[in-house]
Amino acid sequence: MEYNLSVKNEQNPFNIDVEKFVEQFYGFIQINHLYDSAIHEIETKLEIIDSEFQCNFSRNPIHNISSRLKSPESIAGKLKRKNIPITAESILANLHDIAGVRVICHYIEDIYQIASYLSLHDDIHILKQKDYIKNPKPSGYRSLHLIVTVPVFLSTGKKIVPVEIQIRTIAMDFWASLEHQLHYKSKNNVPPELSEELRILSETIHNTDLRMEDIYHRINEIDPENE
Repeated sequence: MEYNLSVKNEQNPFNIDVEKFVEQFYGFIQINHLYDSAIHEIETKLEIIDSEFQCNFSRNPIHNISSRLKSPESIAGKLKRKNIPITAESILANLHDIAGVRVICHYIEDIYQIASYLSLHDDIHILKQKDYIKNPKPSGYRSLHLIVTVPVFLSTGKKIVPVEIQIRTIAMDFWASLEHQLHYKSKNNVPPELSEELRILSETIHNTDLRMEDIYHRINEIDPENE
C-alpha cells in the first residue's frame, strides 16, 4: 500500500508525513533500548558491589534495586516545556533522567558507601550530585541523587548514556512513597498543616534511621566471648 503524503485522503486522514513518522517511531524504539541497556549496566555494577560487600563483611548493604524508564508522554511533556523539538536526538542531548535506578539501603552510611564505590569505576562519570539527606527538601524528602553516565556497547559502537540514581534507606523510601501517594490523591493540594506534619514525620523517620544505625554498630562491638 502506498500513501500519498501530500494529499489528505482516506488512507492518510490526518495528512501525516508517514516517512518522517516511521523514522521517529524507530528512533524512539532505539532510544528506549539504549536507556534500558544503560539501566542494566548500572544494576549489574550495583549487584557486584553488593555481593562483594557480602563476601568482605558478611552483610548486604543493598535491600532492593528497582528501575524505571520515563514514559513517552512524560518525555514529550518535558521537551515541550523546555521548547525543545520532540526527537530522539533532543532526548539524548537534553534529558538526563530518562533512565532511573532506585537503590534502597539498610543504613544511611550504606548510601554514601554505595555512591563512593560507584565513583571508583573508571567508566562511570558523575555529572551531578544532590544530597537531600544532609540538605532535605522543604517537604522533608530525603535521598541522595546522582546523575551519572555509563557506556553502552552496541553493534554500531559505544554510546555514553546518562542515568539518574536515587539512593535512600528503607525508612526514607517508606516516607517518600506515602508522601507521593498523598500528594497524588489530593492533586498536590495538601493543606499547610498536613504538609508540616509530614515534614515533622520525616524528621522522626530520619532520627529513627540514625538510632538504628547506632544500635547496629553497638551490637557489632559486642564481643561474643564476653557474653
